[in-house]
Amino acid sequence: MSDLLPRIHPDDYCNEDLPTLSQPWWQTLPSSFHSMPDHFLADNDTSWRISSTAAVDTVARTGLALMAGVAALPATLNAARLNDERALTDFYRPFLAESDPNTFFTPPTVSAKIKHTPVSSYHFQPEDGDAHTLHFTSPFVPKNPDLRERYLDHTRNGTAWAQHWRHHDGPRPTLVMIHGFVADPYWLNTRWLALPWFYKQGFDVLLYTLPFHGRRKSRFAPFSGAEFFSQGMALLNETFAHAIHDLRLFMQMLREQGSPAIGATGISLGGYTTGLLAALEKDLAFAIPNVPLVSVIDLMKSWFPINQQVKLLNRIYDTDTAGLREITALHSPLTWPCQIPQSGRMIIGGAGDRFAPPKHSHLLRQHWNNCDVHWFPGNHLLHLDQGLYLKAMRDFMRQAFAAKGVS
Repeated sequence: MSDLLPRIHPDDYCNEDLPTLSQPWWQTLPSSFHSMPDHFLADNDTSWRISSTAAVDTVARTGLALMAGVAALPATLNAARLNDERALTDFYRPFLAESDPNTFFTPPTVSAKIKHTPVSSYHFQPEDGDAHTLHFTSPFVPKNPDLRERYLDHTRNGTAWAQHWRHHDGPRPTLVMIHGFVADPYWLNTRWLALPWFYKQGFDVLLYTLPFHGRRKSRFAPFSGAEFFSQGMALLNETFAHAIHDLRLFMQMLREQGSPAIGATGISLGGYTTGLLAALEKDLAFAIPNVPLVSVIDLMKSWFPINQQVKLLNRIYDTDTAGLREITALHSPLTWPCQIPQSGRMIIGGAGDRFAPPKHSHLLRQHWNNCDVHWFPGNHLLHLDQGLYLKAMRDFMRQAFAAKGVS
């Protein structure tokens, strides 16, 4: 790890066109938010790194948007289902008016029997601990009775999965990691986010698999994660509720095993989920979203060619951008107050990110009362100077755990 200072100062994001976030954010955020440029104060070398990695991100993003758009076509062309979709989403409006998000994201009331099996040989094998694959049959039931049968028909999605690395002399404070959209393989996240390094710094690690990803995807889904966003806005609400529900059961297991404190990080879609978790779990020591998004609709509007489908959504739901945001606001981290103390909030943002552009991280930072932020001069996939933010994360995590009375 390098002792150099970051190339970009926390306050070097300087887009004066972005307004101060106010509630309800889905109405007050300009409809042009998705197209607003991202500006950083930076020297020539850093500016070159930002612009060049941004160009690479834009090309890669188009490929992923094309995959996601094609995956959504069957639902988009299902006229009978589209006729029901507006009524299905109306079910969730009363929950959005509640002061407590846990009214919808109900904590689990039934415990799970979690099974453990040793990980395969090609996964990380700690020398001073063990690594297991965990799974259980999820007791989750969708809130919307009109969606229960359709949602639960995805039988493979009904099994929750995670990987757990635990020190022999534990239990230790635990880092929970949530992967990004389509990026669920444990081996990928192990290497991409240097998770063995965090383990060697003294933390136990749990890698969580989101619904419809990995072994949770349907047998005939075209790719991992394809069903996450492609089945309508109503089912998307239930998908996030399911994600939080099963993650809470794994966290309950960690507490029962004696983990003295738990913190969470996640990348991209996992960063979005981490931000939501921070609005629900008061006992988290920290939340560190990494290159997070904060508005699904605004992200779609910035991704070609899937931005063309937003116009269809306007017609299906008979509403404008603000209305579409409201339909998806139930699971946005911008909607709810963060429950974690200020000392436990940190954001990692890529200055050249064009999958989840910096403006998303900037809005979340505003919502979290100008919390700590670490900007790196790379994109969504290429995290330049990653060693600097990994070291910053480690020090931040230790301080947050110490605030919980855990050394």
